[in-house]
Amino acid sequence: MAKRNALGRGLGALIDDAEKMQQGAGLDEIELSKIEANPFQPRTKFDEEALAELSASIKEIGLIQPITLRKVGDNKYQIIAGERRFRASQLAGLNKIPAYVRKAKDDGMLEMALVENIQREDLDSIEIALSYQRLMDELEYTQEELSGRVGKKRSTIANYLRLLKLPAIVQKGLIDKEISMGHARAIINIDDADTQIMIFEQIIKHGLSVRKVEEVVRDLNSGEEKTIETKKPKFPKEFKLIKTQLDKIFSRRIDFSMNDKGKGKITIPFTSEADLERIVKIFENQK
Repeated sequence: MAKRNALGRGLGALIDDAEKMQQGAGLDEIELSKIEANPFQPRTKFDEEALAELSASIKEIGLIQPITLRKVGDNKYQIIAGERRFRASQLAGLNKIPAYVRKAKDDGMLEMALVENIQREDLDSIEIALSYQRLMDELEYTQEELSGRVGKKRSTIANYLRLLKLPAIVQKGLIDKEISMGHARAIINIDDADTQIMIFEQIIKHGLSVRKVEEVVRDLNSGEEKTIETKKPKFPKEFKLIKTQLDKIFSRRIDFSMNDKGKGKITIPFTSEADLERIVKIFENQK
């Protein structure tokens, strides 16, 4: 099954606009065999365990943050930013990798396009963070300098950039609006990636509020062993009567469940195809 494009619609539009303005900094799929490391890369050692973890994440989710390349010849590219992601993709066995390709050195036009598009209302939090990171990678801005260029507080930029340190599955949940920016900002205060993923899964499963997640994170950081408890809402008396009636109609226990936001479901179990047909006939007879 093909993986969903983890970049989302907004960032694709952003890159399209940037490409038109500077004539060549589009998002492409580049074969890994055509990419070479930057000889001026200051980092010479990479944490093997961290690379293995990133590689496993890429196998499962795909690469959310593209690398940045410059074209250095026919079918040959050199890494500007993202060598760690490149190496992890190699470990994951990928043949191609999403990359921004710089075909012309026109930093001013690239900056203009990206800064203008960062203001788009339809960009999600990860897309904004990727845009900030791209400006820093390609134009070598500090957070302070970037703050001045885009008119945002340095702390705001730092909070967005921190989102890119979350596990890929959590980033994708933010892109898909399964969790909010508030949830993500709470999760990132936990250092352990496995715990971050566990909290993310609990948010999805139980519909936890941002305040509840913040409380859980505070407890974990304080060293308290505390399980994530969810409120079991009390059903109104009328609901209990309806459940009793349904139990009788279908000759079995009907399961009612509801989260703390009032959303829920009714589950009617069956034991065989014949039993299912019996239940369907009960519905038909209610028409």
